[in-house]
Amino acid sequence: MLAQMLAPAAVLVAWSIVVLFWMAFTRLPALGKAGGLGEAKPGGRGQDLEGVLPDRINWKAHNYAHLMEQPTLFYAATVIIALLGAGAVDVVFAWIYVALRIVHSIWQATVNVVKIRFLLFIASTVALIYLAYRALALTLFHDPALVAV
Repeated sequence: MLAQMLAPAAVLVAWSIVVLFWMAFTRLPALGKAGGLGEAKPGGRGQDLEGVLPDRINWKAHNYAHLMEQPTLFYAATVIIALLGAGAVDVVFAWIYVALRIVHSIWQATVNVVKIRFLLFIASTVALIYLAYRALALTLFHDPALVAV
């Protein structure tokens, strides 16, 4: 069950890289039209492009930032569960989380109606809460005598 539990995390890592490239391939051409990086102030950040680039271009960057936030909890919970003994339900909830995060990404990067995006976020958070509970239960109530040496 180790590989089955880690597979959703690997897919979300790969999806995050896809969004990184999606962001770059939409932002860089838009930056060229807006004057390029030559006019960027020293130490500038991505947030400095708000109001400079069209909102639809920045949505990809917003989503990439979101993929670097809450999913870090998902990765930790996934590894804990995988190491201590994932069950089939754990794997299902991990896939639910990843599927909802991918749908959330596509929605935010293209349509970005906040009401729907929020519902997708809440649904994925419910899956994450289950995974956090399982990681906590497996660590707090783990019996070392049950682990084969």
